[in-house]
Formats: sequence, C-alpha cells, structure tokens
Amino acid sequence: MDAIFRVEDNRVLVSPNAAGPWDPRMQHGAAPSSLAVWAAERIATPSEMRIARVTIDLMRPVPLAPLTFETEVLRDGRKIQLCAVRLKADGVLVVAATVLKVRTVALPLPGDLTEEKVALPGPDEAPEDPAQFSNSAFVTGMSLRSARGKFGVPGPGAIWYRVDRRLVEGFAVSQAMRAVAAADFANGTSAALDFRHWTFLNADLTVSMAREPVGEWVLLDGESWIGPDGAGLAMMRLADQRGYFGRAVQSLVIEKR
Repeated sequence: MDAIFRVEDNRVLVSPNAAGPWDPRMQHGAAPSSLAVWAAERIATPSEMRIARVTIDLMRPVPLAPLTFETEVLRDGRKIQLCAVRLKADGVLVVAATVLKVRTVALPLPGDLTEEKVALPGPDEAPEDPAQFSNSAFVTGMSLRSARGKFGVPGPGAIWYRVDRRLVEGFAVSQAMRAVAAADFANGTSAALDFRHWTFLNADLTVSMAREPVGEWVLLDGESWIGPDGAGLAMMRLADQRGYFGRAVQSLVIEKR
C-alpha cells in the first residue's frame, strides 16, 4: 500500500514508508502522531469543535508492525472535549496521546486584531531542502523548502513542510494531521548538534493551535536548547502562508554516538 496506514476496525496495518531515521525497524514519530490525530477526529463531539492541542507521549519505539488503537473521552462538554488515544504493538502501549478539542463559534473580534505575518520566503520562493541528514523512508513522502538554514544542520531553522503521501488509506489528510506531522520534524529543523556525532530523538510532542492551518504547507520556525545532562528542547512557531497559528515543543533525549 502507498499510504502509511490502513485501518481495519481498531487494527492498523503499517507500510514500510513509516520508517524513521533513528532505526529502520521503527516508525518516524510523525507517523503514529498523525494516526493518533486521525483517531481523535473520529470521536463524535456534542457541538462543532476543532483540535486545539495535541500531546503525544512516545512510550516506546513504535515498530514497523501491526498496531491496535483505542480511544476514550476523558471529558465531554459543550465547550471542550478531552480525549485519549492509545496505540499498542502486540498488546504493549507504545503511544499515549491526549487531544483537546474546543468549540468553534464565529466571534465579532476587534478589527485591529491581526495575525503576525511570516517575514521569510514562502514555499514557492524557498529552495528545496533534500533533507540529506535523514535517510528516513517517511521523509520520501514529504516536501521540504528551506526558508532559513537547512534540515539537520546545526542552528536555528525555518523550513516549510508539505505532506505528499496519504497518511491513512481512504482518508484525506486533515489540517490538524498536517500540522502534527510537520511539527514532529522540529528537532531536525533546528538541530543544535551534529547528527554525525549525536542523536537527539524526541520523547514527546505537544502542538497547540490558535487556529487550524490553511493550505498544504506548514512552516516550522524555531530553535533547540540543549541542557548539560542529556535532555533538550526543540521549540517551534508554526505558520502557514497566511501567518503564524501555533507552537510546538519536543522534549529531546541527547546521546553521543
């Protein structure tokens, strides 16, 4: 199958194209993260809602093997819904996600309330980034355009991402899935260390959105901080061609090769 996942009831078949850069037997974090968003979006809400925040805890490396998923509504209300998504491999919990949805309603906001625009080259002007730092199969289903810096090269970066491969067979890629799939590339967007000598995988991912992105391209614009004791942070502002709409943070695990 060309899509990353095929879902049959609560069982998930996984394509080899889900593989990540750290271990070819394991999935790229963007793959199960976007699957968790897909599952959360299938949960009915008492009123019109959209996803405002996603938190993904990667409990264990997620294998390139069949998964099962389960969902639970933790709080259901007229204004918010908090739900949980759990992904398991051979009965073992590998991903625990919580997703916050917020009621959508048209508001007469002040006319001087404007979004911050992106003062960087857009995806049509920015050069293609081949992401040579990563040999990940998942990356073959993404397009990257570098607005500042380069993927995997140490220093603050700003890179546009577009999901080109279908994530769940038979379903369009939702805007929240686009945002989360792109956000998982934060540690490579603003690498603070040389990948040839260090690994800096993420143990989690939190994405918060003031609104959903518009269009296919999502910009990650940010930096990484590295602590002295094996932990770090990758911190991104998220934007589309209209302006900035969200933030993403990853907790990093730092190891010498």
